[in-house]
Amino acid sequence: MSQPPPMRRAEVWSKGQGRRGEQLMVPRATFSSYYGRPVVKKPVWKELDIAGYLFSGGIAGGSAVLAAGAVRNDLPALRRVTRLSSMAALAVSGVALVHDLGRPERFYNMLRVFKPTSPMSVGSWLLSAFALPVGIGFADEVPALLPSPLRPLVRGVAPLASAAAAVLGSGVATYTAVLICDTAVPSWNAAYPEMPFVFAGSALSGSAGLALVLTPCAESAPAQRLAFLGAALELASSQRLEHRLGLVGEPYKKHPSGRKMKLAKALTLGGVAASTMFARRSRTMAIASGAALFAASALTRFAIFEAGVVSVEDPAYTVTPQRERAEQQRRAEA
Repeated sequence: MSQPPPMRRAEVWSKGQGRRGEQLMVPRATFSSYYGRPVVKKPVWKELDIAGYLFSGGIAGGSAVLAAGAVRNDLPALRRVTRLSSMAALAVSGVALVHDLGRPERFYNMLRVFKPTSPMSVGSWLLSAFALPVGIGFADEVPALLPSPLRPLVRGVAPLASAAAAVLGSGVATYTAVLICDTAVPSWNAAYPEMPFVFAGSALSGSAGLALVLTPCAESAPAQRLAFLGAALELASSQRLEHRLGLVGEPYKKHPSGRKMKLAKALTLGGVAASTMFARRSRTMAIASGAALFAASALTRFAIFEAGVVSVEDPAYTVTPQRERAEQQRRAEA
């Protein structure tokens, strides 16, 4: 008697006495949806606005952390660069967010209520609170913008404002990870344990890279140490993320988003290696390594955004994990 094809062969099993059953093994299903539409609704966010917002918010928060260190260690050049960078990145992130919302009053409306269970509500309040100490630090570096009577007051509270900006900046750099993971997008939602660490590491390495580009070598040591710490955290977290997620992690390794992610890792490794070995002695290498780290941070945020969109467009990334969870639950109950 001829055997059926391997993928269609019936496996005969016995359970108890006199009871027999069959379990068909079939090829992997080709997933589709009604009218060719995704199972999960595609994010309506504009890529340039929101991915840019994720990136600039990270730079603002990381620069604030670095500015606090510069104040503590009395490094005026690094302090000035990081304070101005934090303010500039905060302005860019605000513009990107308001542009995506469509009307400026929508951001104001989000501040009318504080909802601890909503990442968007918490993030809006966090961003608004962060703006005050960052603005004080900016005014301290550009006193010509202030009336003369206010200058001594700003100079006196500026160190305390830098410390507050560092504390709030850590939240600004990472709350966006919680924001995107609190969605139904498969490759974002499944990555919630690692994503805040990826964002934190990317923010630290990117802001440190910007400081390396703009700061003299004599005062760049804290930026080099922060770049190493951020790169190590980002690379370790992203590697764990991709390994743990399995099928849902494919958009981080394949497709254009995966290629961006790989390029970001290569730039991060090259940038941190060059900054560690050569940045203290060579201004040229400091600029090159800093630019690589800054570009890697931007590529990481855009790659993560695109990976989420890819996972929504392919129904397999939604259906397969659901079936696996259902099967695990059935086995646990059995």
